[in-house]
Amino acid sequence: MNFLFAWRYFRSKKTTNAINIIAWVSVAAVLVGTASLIVVLSVFNGFEDLVKSLYATYYTDLKIVPAEGKVLQLTDSQRRQLAGVAGVRSFSLVTEEKALMKNGEAQAIVYLKGVDSAYTKVSTIDKAVKSGSYELGDADKPLAMLGVGVENVLRLYSDREILPLTVYIPRRGAGVDLADPMQSLRAENIYTAGSLAIQQEFDNQYVITNLAFMKRLMDLSPDEFSAVEIALNKPDDAAKMQQLLQQKFGKQYKVLTRFEQNQSLYSVMQLEKWVIYCLLSLILVVAAFTMIGSLTMLVLEKQKDIQVLKALGASKKRIQAIFVSEGFLLAGVGALSGCLLALLIGWAQMRYKLVKLQGESFVIDHYPVKFMAKDFLLVLGTVVLVSFLAAWMPARKAAGEQIELKS
Repeated sequence: MNFLFAWRYFRSKKTTNAINIIAWVSVAAVLVGTASLIVVLSVFNGFEDLVKSLYATYYTDLKIVPAEGKVLQLTDSQRRQLAGVAGVRSFSLVTEEKALMKNGEAQAIVYLKGVDSAYTKVSTIDKAVKSGSYELGDADKPLAMLGVGVENVLRLYSDREILPLTVYIPRRGAGVDLADPMQSLRAENIYTAGSLAIQQEFDNQYVITNLAFMKRLMDLSPDEFSAVEIALNKPDDAAKMQQLLQQKFGKQYKVLTRFEQNQSLYSVMQLEKWVIYCLLSLILVVAAFTMIGSLTMLVLEKQKDIQVLKALGASKKRIQAIFVSEGFLLAGVGALSGCLLALLIGWAQMRYKLVKLQGESFVIDHYPVKFMAKDFLLVLGTVVLVSFLAAWMPARKAAGEQIELKS
């Protein structure tokens, strides 16, 4: 009943044309605000998926690290136990340490990471080869895959270098001798096999080699590692598997999800998304002011109708509900039209790549778009809240009209 009255008031011709104009302006403002919010949030979703796919090359579904210190112990029985956990597709044992790499006069501080043969099963690192081939060698003749940034700093071509690089790494348990600091470092030669291009943060810092070489270099026992990296059959079950593995291995280990391995990045991305949402919601606030003006003028226009309804027994709540429904109707027309417009813009961007990214160093050449149902629900919920607040004051004014049928 309320929406029936609201629909009749929406369609009916007003004595003052300005009321119609203001009503349609408020609808247009809600349309623009809704479409803008959905499109921008969808672009953020697209970039978030892109960044996650780039980082997924390096960050695995789960990672087991020591709760304290830099080294964890993992016995053969624990490894067999991990392999038998339902839902674990594969796992890789890794060691990692900060190192100095030298190529003649050129040098770079890097993170040297030793991985086993199963590493390509838990990550897609072998698909990120920029030059050369993915080879890590063995303990006697180690080979290294350099990030392209490290390769540039060391001034070499990693796929055709004949001479080895020198790696310096802190000796385990050794203090620093100020008289001769080099005595606290262990030096080994390592050859290069190729370069990797993952993402700038990794390309400028990481070098990958084989696990056996790193364990010898770091003087680790057979049961000692830096971490265990795990791939799951169903990555969406990461939170549930995290709890399961934490219970199995105990408090001396920490099980990290992909999000927790790089929490700062994902937190910043979510913060940026919410800030943009809040800023663009101001468009809906502007729409709310135009809606208040439109409904206030409509109340003045329909004073006699209100008095007739009250004379027929309509309560104040009924009158108020009619004009609140009018506000929902104005917002609903704008919101639904905005959703359709956003879908059209997103489809055109995905199909025809209308808006390009400036520069040539990006992984893609256009703005990515990914629609998510929760974004539509969030925006529609915001529209409902704003329209209710905008309609409340004019509706209360309408409900407070006195019955005066004589003119």
